[in-house]
Amino acid sequence: MLAFIWGENTLRTFNRGRHKRLFGFLIFVGIVLAIAGCATQPRPETYDPPGFFSGLLHGFLILFSFIGSWFWDVRIYAFPNSGGWYDFGYLIGASMFLGGGGASSH
Repeated sequence: MLAFIWGENTLRTFNRGRHKRLFGFLIFVGIVLAIAGCATQPRPETYDPPGFFSGLLHGFLILFSFIGSWFWDVRIYAFPNSGGWYDFGYLIGASMFLGGGGASSH
């Protein structure tokens, strides 16, 4: 139907331009991911970095830490930390305090 209205050459040109944009976007995303894959975080230089339970507590206290950071030199996220477990605890603690995703469903 569209070929009848616009003509066959118009559709080919439209699809070719669309494929070029998609290909360019995929190349851009590939380059960004390749560059981001080279980024590293420095290893913690502490004896016992904060872990899961510290992350849980820091996530639960996120609002108070944020308000305190306006007046004093308080950080809402501990660095250096133990990595993924700290992040997971922080996510769970912040979700518990801020209500999680299902609190507003009813």
